[in-house]
Amino acid sequence: MKTLLSLFLGTTLGITAFCERQKPNFIVFIADDVSWDDFACYGDPNAQTPEIDKLAESGITFTNTYLTASSCSPSRNSIMTGRYPHNTGAAELHTSPPEAMLSMAEVLKQNGYYCGHSGKFHMGDYAHRGFDVIYTSREDVGDGGEKSWVQSLAERPMDKPFFMWFAAYDAHRAWGENEFSGTHNPDEIKVPYYYIDDAETRQDLAHYYDEIKRFDHYIGLCIQELEKQGQLENTFIIVMADNGRAFPAAKTRVNDRGMKTPFVVSWPQNIKRASTCDSLVSVIDIAPTFFELAGAELPEQFQGRSFSALLKKPQQEFRNYVFSEHNWHDYEAHERMVRSKDLLYILNARPNKPQLGPTDSVGSPTHISLVKSQQAGTLTTAQADIFVTPRPREELYDCTSDTEQWLNIASLPDRQNDLAKMRAVLDEWREQTGDTTPATLTPDYYLPEPGYIKTEQHGTRGENPGAARKATEINAPGPF
Repeated sequence: MKTLLSLFLGTTLGITAFCERQKPNFIVFIADDVSWDDFACYGDPNAQTPEIDKLAESGITFTNTYLTASSCSPSRNSIMTGRYPHNTGAAELHTSPPEAMLSMAEVLKQNGYYCGHSGKFHMGDYAHRGFDVIYTSREDVGDGGEKSWVQSLAERPMDKPFFMWFAAYDAHRAWGENEFSGTHNPDEIKVPYYYIDDAETRQDLAHYYDEIKRFDHYIGLCIQELEKQGQLENTFIIVMADNGRAFPAAKTRVNDRGMKTPFVVSWPQNIKRASTCDSLVSVIDIAPTFFELAGAELPEQFQGRSFSALLKKPQQEFRNYVFSEHNWHDYEAHERMVRSKDLLYILNARPNKPQLGPTDSVGSPTHISLVKSQQAGTLTTAQADIFVTPRPREELYDCTSDTEQWLNIASLPDRQNDLAKMRAVLDEWREQTGDTTPATLTPDYYLPEPGYIKTEQHGTRGENPGAARKATEINAPGPF
């Protein structure tokens, strides 16, 4: 009997271990301050991203995946909790969700996953408990945040499925020297038309693309390690970013230049050929997708839905709407955005504020070149957009004919039905999710000029959006 019992237990444990190994592994490679179309596989002529391009060639390139905030910590907290920023209690930069809030890593760990983090964290202490190992010191992660990625894969227990959150500092300012410095020749850089095409802007962009190159290189090293371990086939990989580039007209904006993220998905075992998915996806849908594929129940806290059906049929529709928000990030702000496949609507509660971007953008050579041209009176309409004040309280864009959202059609008589429809959808989302517009928001911490010059209000915090309605306790997702 003892022998039979031992055989039974051994077989049962063996089956359990086998089943655990069959669960897919998950890796999220998340860049810092990289716009959605700044990889070569998205058509950027400046980018050198061969490793990401290889993943796209055998995976799915999503073209309409949206962040919920174009700001580092609110964006990352939203992904990790599967909740909109005002529902995390951490809608503003440098704030954290409550300790009791679940993280994606914690749920996966409860379901048998080994969870590792390496690189930039920026999510507060609440999320630490979900990870088995965390590398965050500059000594461990290096200037770009990628130094311990391969090590994390090599040191993991080999008898468990794993989830890795590999978060680069690349391409966050300030630019530093690295092994890829000088990869991009400033003279060959194609400058976006809404910047000034001068030597300073070209060099600024060249440094930016050098850091994207480093991010891409370390992804390639991780792929090599996965192949060596025989784990690449069963590893679900996402390559994305937390917000738009730290240049004018991108980071902190709620239009596509700020809120859309690159989103390349690779899973060789289940995605057999290169595909493009144009369906709307929100980053709050990442955690529910992982949970479904891992066989884990979806806690009611998570406001997104699994997009796993798109892996088999990328051409089908998924969401009708995605929602995003812009709250304090160096400067006072309160904007809300809803995007459908064809329309983008913005509600701005602080139209008296220009759209300069955060201080790292305001201090950039690219921004300074725009200021000089503004003083000379030579800016084009697109280049002058960041300085416009007051701004419209409502903006509406036809994304089929105006893909970069420059022509505000909210006041056109023949678009009033579209305006009313999108306004109603956003109002419904705000009501259902408990969003608020506090009378006292966190004020500007810096003057709107280069040099990080502090205001008298520096360090003062206002009321967090959603706090008055206890939005952290509301799980309703709003319109889908």
